Amino acid sequence: MSVQDDLAAVRRRLQDLEHTVEELERRVGAERSAPRVPKEGLAESMVTIPDTPYDSQKWTDIDDEGLGARDRHAP
Repeated sequence: MSVQDDLAAVRRRLQDLEHTVEELERRVGAERSAPRVPKEGLAESMVTIPDTPYDSQKWTDIDDEGLGARDRHAP
């Protein structure tokens, strides 16, 4: 290939890229202007977690996760 052929190929690819970017901009613009429809059931599946501390009595006699039981040693 000659330098002119390489330059022509680069120009074609740049034009393709420009067209692709323009199409992407049109699609994004259309999505932004479209009204948002909430997904069904999303609000029903959300769970509110309170900021209050847990009752420490719930955690008595519980193994430390990944560390094993407090009164036993690893083999």
